[in-house]
Amino acid sequence: MSEETRGRFYGVGIGPGDPELVTLKAARVIAEADVVAYHAGTGKQSMARSIAADLIPEGVLEEELRYPVTTGFTDHPRGYYGALSDFYDECADRLEAHLAAGRSVVVLAVGDPLFFGSFMYVHDRLSPCYPTEVVPGITALSAATAAVATGLCRHEDTLTVLPGTLAVPELARRLADTDAAIIMKLGRTFTGVREALRQAGVLERAVYVERASGPGQVVLPAAEVDEGRVPYMSLVVVPGEGLRDDAAGRAADFARLTAGSPEVADTPSSPGTVHVVGLGPGPDHWLTPQASQVLAEVDHVVGYAPYVARVPQREGLTRHPSGNSVEVDRGRLCLDLARRGEHVALVSGGDAGVFGMATALFEAREAALREDEGFGHVPVQVVPGVTAAHAASALVGAVLGGDHALVNLSDNLKPWEVLADRLTALVTRDISVALYNPRSRSRPDTLGAARDLLVDAVGPDRVVVVARHVGREEESVTVTTLGGLDVDAVDMGCLVVVGASTTRVDDDGRVWTPRSVG
Repeated sequence: MSEETRGRFYGVGIGPGDPELVTLKAARVIAEADVVAYHAGTGKQSMARSIAADLIPEGVLEEELRYPVTTGFTDHPRGYYGALSDFYDECADRLEAHLAAGRSVVVLAVGDPLFFGSFMYVHDRLSPCYPTEVVPGITALSAATAAVATGLCRHEDTLTVLPGTLAVPELARRLADTDAAIIMKLGRTFTGVREALRQAGVLERAVYVERASGPGQVVLPAAEVDEGRVPYMSLVVVPGEGLRDDAAGRAADFARLTAGSPEVADTPSSPGTVHVVGLGPGPDHWLTPQASQVLAEVDHVVGYAPYVARVPQREGLTRHPSGNSVEVDRGRLCLDLARRGEHVALVSGGDAGVFGMATALFEAREAALREDEGFGHVPVQVVPGVTAAHAASALVGAVLGGDHALVNLSDNLKPWEVLADRLTALVTRDISVALYNPRSRSRPDTLGAARDLLVDAVGPDRVVVVARHVGREEESVTVTTLGGLDVDAVDMGCLVVVGASTTRVDDDGRVWTPRSVG
C-alpha cells in the first residue's frame, strides 16, 4: 500500500473536561477528520465525545470503542489485563479498516493521549504501520493543580505521579520519598490511597479533586472525602511543603528541614538519639535484629535514596532520601532532628562504620560543635552491620580468613600517592586486601593503575576475587589473578579482593587464606 492511499492516524488530547481547554490544533484536526473514535465505559456515555461534541463535524463517521470491563473483575481466562488486551486488538482492527481505506482517523483522548490514556494501546498497534501524529492535551494533573490553586512544587522539589492501584505499603513509601505527588486512578482504590497518605504523614496537606475543570468539579481535603462516592475521574494532589531556605548553605534536600528552623534553637530537655545503622550489603535477611528494632522505633530515616528505599514505610516514620555526595549534610540533618527530641536512623549499606555514614556523622558533629556546644548532648549509637567485604569472602569461602585490610579505592578523599603507598605496603607484607569502590565512570582508570602497581610489587599470580552485587538476585563471582583481571568488567557494583601469597583455590572453586604464616 502506497503512502498516498493509507489514512493518517491521530491521537488528539481534548483536555480534562472543560471544552474551552481544547487546543486550537486539536479542534482543527477533529474538524478535518474522516473518522472520529472515542472510548466509553460500560453503561456510560463517552466523556471524550461529550467534551468534543461541538467540534465533531456533521456526517463524520464515528466509532464508539466501548470497554468490555472497567474494573479488575472478569472471567476472562487471562484476567483483567487479558480482557483489555483483546479489547485493544479489536479496537485496532476496527480503526485499521478505515486507515487501510485511506481515511484519516482521530482518536479522542481525555487529557493527554499518552498520559495514562487508552489511546496508547491502539497507538502501539497501529503507529508502526500508518503515518501517526499525536496532538497533546492539557492533563487532568494540570487542571487539578489549577483547581487546588496552590503551588505544586518549587525549586528542586521532586514531583511523582502515582497510580492509586499500588499496594498501600508501596504507595506510602513512594509518597514519603517525594516532595510533591499526584495520585491517579482512584474510584474503588480511594480507601487504600487515603491510608497510604496517612501512613506517609501527608494526609493533612492532600487535596482531593473530582472531575477537574468539568461540570460538577469538587475540591475537598482528602481527609474529608466520603469513600463511598469517589469516581474514577478524580485524583489527589499532594503539594510540596513550600519554599526552601538555603541560607545555611546546606544541600537543598535538607535545607527546608534544617536551615533557620526555629525548633532547632530550642533544645528540649531530653534530645533524641541518632542511630547510625548498617543495613548489610543487600538482602533483608542480613539485617541484624538490633538494626530491625531500631528502624521499627525511630521517627526519621535519613540516607542515600537506595538505602532509604530498603526501609519499609510505616505510620509515624518520615523519610529523608538524598543523593550520593552530601554525607556530611545528612549527618547535620540527623543532629538537628535529634536536638529537637526526634529519634533518627542514619542508614548506610554494609556496616556503617566501614566507609559508611558513621564517620560522616562524627565529622558533622565536630563541625556543629564549633558552632554550638549544645550538639554535644545529642547521643549517637552506631549499630553494626554485615560488611560487603566479609559477605564477599563468605561467598567464595574464606579469602579474608587470614590477616586482611579494607581499602577504599576512591581517591576523592585522599590523593593517589597515599593510596598507592598503602596498597604497596599491604601486599608486600603479604596481607589480603579488599578494594571498595573499585571503579566508576568518573574514575575509570584507578583500578587499572592499582592492578599495574600491585603486579609490579608482587607479580601477576596473586589470586583475585571479583564479587558483584553480593546477596542480590544478580549476584556473580569471578576468580582470577592480578595478571588476568579484566578491569573493564568491574564497576561500582563490585568488590575486588586481592589475596595473599598463601591464598588457595580448591578444585571445587573455594577460595581461602590460611590463618598460619610461614
